[in-house]
Amino acid sequence: MDTLLIALDLLGTFVFAISGATVGVRNRLDLFGVLVLSFAAATSGGIMRDLLIGATPPVALVNWSYLVVACLAGLLTFRWFADIERLRNPVQVFDAMGLALFAVSGALKAIDFGLGPIAATLLGMLTGIGGGIARDVLVARTPVIFQAELYAVAAMAGAATVVAGHWLGWPAMPAVAVGAALCFGLRYMAIRHGWRLPVAQPRDS
Repeated sequence: MDTLLIALDLLGTFVFAISGATVGVRNRLDLFGVLVLSFAAATSGGIMRDLLIGATPPVALVNWSYLVVACLAGLLTFRWFADIERLRNPVQVFDAMGLALFAVSGALKAIDFGLGPIAATLLGMLTGIGGGIARDVLVARTPVIFQAELYAVAAMAGAATVVAGHWLGWPAMPAVAVGAALCFGLRYMAIRHGWRLPVAQPRDS
């Protein structure tokens, strides 16, 4: 379980860091600013998760691998931004990948710490959305979670799948694979087809 959690965390760290660095370059930040944004996007969700379950100090702050992976992703994006930008909606795609990986890893770690199904699902969702919120707030952009897109809902679905798989006695890997695929699929379809949650329409007085 520990090896799987670390692998998911580091992979999620890398792809979320790319999304953060891409936003940094688009906003014309210098190299240091891009690296700060990549690290914040890559680790904020995991840090919040660890603080809430009492896994202190957070692993992203004591394990040098997280800093190295985030900075490597930031440097690669800074150097080869033009190549990454050729991908269709690169920030959203990498963000969807990070969302999926962190949602399932957050749920797994919550289960490992003995949390119940509802708490584990919510913590998985929070782990997934935390990095995107931090990234957007740092560049004064409205976080995606508040723009009626299927973002938190996708993260919750992925985390709930992992939790359900655990309580049904599934092996960890299949549950993680199905949960991550569901989360990424929902988010990607929302990006591609404009799936959105209903938006409040106040009546004119």
